Amino acid sequence: MVKSPEQEHPEEALGWAARDASGHLSPFKFSRRATGEKDVKLKVLFCGICHSDLHSVRNDWGFSTYPLVPGHEIAGEVMEVGSKVEKFKVGDKVGVGCLVGSCASCDSCHDHLENYCPKAIWTYNSMYHDGTTTYGGYSNVMVVDEHFAIKFPQNMPLDASAPLLCAGITVYSPMRFFGLDRPGDHLGVVGLGGLGHVAVKFARAMGLKVTVISTSPGKREEALQRLGVDAFVVSSDINQVQAAMGTMDSIIDTVSAVHPLLPLIGLLKNSGKLVLVGVPDRPLELPIFPLLSGRKIVAASCIGGLKETQEMIDFAAKHNITADIEVVPIDYLNTAMDRLAKGDVKYRFVIDIGNTLKEA
Repeated sequence: MVKSPEQEHPEEALGWAARDASGHLSPFKFSRRATGEKDVKLKVLFCGICHSDLHSVRNDWGFSTYPLVPGHEIAGEVMEVGSKVEKFKVGDKVGVGCLVGSCASCDSCHDHLENYCPKAIWTYNSMYHDGTTTYGGYSNVMVVDEHFAIKFPQNMPLDASAPLLCAGITVYSPMRFFGLDRPGDHLGVVGLGGLGHVAVKFARAMGLKVTVISTSPGKREEALQRLGVDAFVVSSDINQVQAAMGTMDSIIDTVSAVHPLLPLIGLLKNSGKLVLVGVPDRPLELPIFPLLSGRKIVAASCIGGLKETQEMIDFAAKHNITADIEVVPIDYLNTAMDRLAKGDVKYRFVIDIGNTLKEA
């Protein structure tokens, strides 16, 4: 007999879930497993709203299962630890990102790249080892294997640090792996949104020259004056694009909408790299001749492993890097999703779970 979400596990939980592809979210009672010997149980205090959450609740990618509790930018406080937990104690600041499990035996797992494990278990809309559905951080409590928990240094504010667990590692990992982090190099950042503004902050901390490439002229002053970038290019302005042709060592493209790659490839120097981290809902067109003529590379990256995620958080703490956020109560969630779909946020919504998610 199939058990209801409330009956699957012994620990009561409350969250907000989408029930269908309309994406509308509402209160949802379910359950979490008891704290195992290697588990950390945390009280969720904040959860960022990622663009992936929006795609998932609306089934834009075609593989959502309902009810769906989103949220993989989770920050909170340790409530309980299992008998064999070594990294955490009660009261620690703790985070959970996009992953809650993997096979632990493949090459990717051995290389600390659990994000590329063929049996990776995602924080929501996935199936756990025991066959039950994973539910995300739009909820009051989480239970996670300590390997998949991230420790926040005490100086980091949990609300503005939560988005780093997805947005932060999504840009940090390719910047390190593809060598986009060499001091003095010129990095282009496409899109000044949730991912892009964090990429700018990391790039500046790494000593790079930074140009923001955006469709929004209205973001110029914000980018130049407040975020301190070196230049701003409006991608629809032919003259501005032409003036920047062949000047960039690398580009990180954070845009999740369908957009042309040809102008971006033209901005690269010979042997330059264009790294995609956004996930458009339709395929992009990739012209080959511009790549051949300059020995240019187009690559992509998906979040990062747990070891690198902890490294990223520690780097952010050292350089006082956090996301720019708008904190909202849980009952504002559907409005926030609609605003996110319109790009109306600077730059990340974060839900105040601890103070506003209450049982009716």
